[in-house]
Amino acid sequence: MTVLPAADDIVATHAEGAGNRREPLLVIEPLREFLAGAGLAAPATLGAEPIGEGHSNVTFALSTGVVLRRPPRGPLPPSAHDVLREARLLLALEPSAVRTPRVLAVCEDPAVIGAPFYVMERIDGVVITDALPGALDGPEQRARVADELIDSLVELHAADWAGLGLGGFGRPTGYLERQLRRFTGLWEHNRTRDLNEVEEVGAWLEANVPDSPDATIVHGDYRLGNAIYSAAAPARLLAVLDWEMATIGDPLADVGYLLTHWVQADDEPSRFKLSPVTALPGFPTRRRLIERYEMLSGRRVAHLDWYVTLALWKAVVFMEGNYRRAVAGATDDPYLRSFGEGVVELARRALRVTRDGF
Repeated sequence: MTVLPAADDIVATHAEGAGNRREPLLVIEPLREFLAGAGLAAPATLGAEPIGEGHSNVTFALSTGVVLRRPPRGPLPPSAHDVLREARLLLALEPSAVRTPRVLAVCEDPAVIGAPFYVMERIDGVVITDALPGALDGPEQRARVADELIDSLVELHAADWAGLGLGGFGRPTGYLERQLRRFTGLWEHNRTRDLNEVEEVGAWLEANVPDSPDATIVHGDYRLGNAIYSAAAPARLLAVLDWEMATIGDPLADVGYLLTHWVQADDEPSRFKLSPVTALPGFPTRRRLIERYEMLSGRRVAHLDWYVTLALWKAVVFMEGNYRRAVAGATDDPYLRSFGEGVVELARRALRVTRDGF
């Protein structure tokens, strides 16, 4: 999906950006110099356009056929939107079976465009959210889209993270407890109002923490909308995107998160159906997704209500942060401006899961 940049998002020079109310997201001339120094194409006329349906880190397609990823404008919570950490993970995963885009260059110096960033290859494919390409829009290919998503997740959770040099990327024990502490702190940073549901769900999660299976790489935002597929049949998942939340931890957190985004035809109405296509005939139910994951991974999905509640609660906290940025004028994304009531809806949904199950 392509969106139009705001007038102050992309400027030619830092001097031009200094005259605007907000900091720019891209500064073309110093970016060109960096690209040339990294051995990448850097034409005199370098174009850029924002891409993707993500609402966190910012992704630009450059006219040279590569993709640049950087943090959003502030205010940013501590440790969030760390693109350098994301680039490190992608580089480590290159020799593995995990489906990722290839990183081409990394810039740690925020003086170049105003923030650290990295450049990666652009994958020729489609992101599936509310529609499928014609060649995949039938029951057989829809089922294959789902199978590929689960197969790719199993590959990720099977990766030898220690052997890939990711021993210091995260701590293999205590992941769930750290998630609760981190997102409790993020809620205090992000909140724009009092929501009793958020406090109640957080207390329930803390009181019912399950024992985790052996640690794996955890994507943290694993869903259909963060995968690129071939546009032609048979459906093939080419690459998984948006790794900024990744760490070492409990793989079932990814499963619970995926299920919260998987829509079924009999679901209640919600404004947060990020992948509504999964309600079409041919796509499996959430139960069938779990069965395939268990069969291929050899790992039992236990305590599902807890992991789903965690995913919903984290989404509430994270979305409140995006809503706060929208209120502060740090983003022009109309979707983020709609999060006010949406945060409340998700908080109530999480509370229902704690009481009635998923």
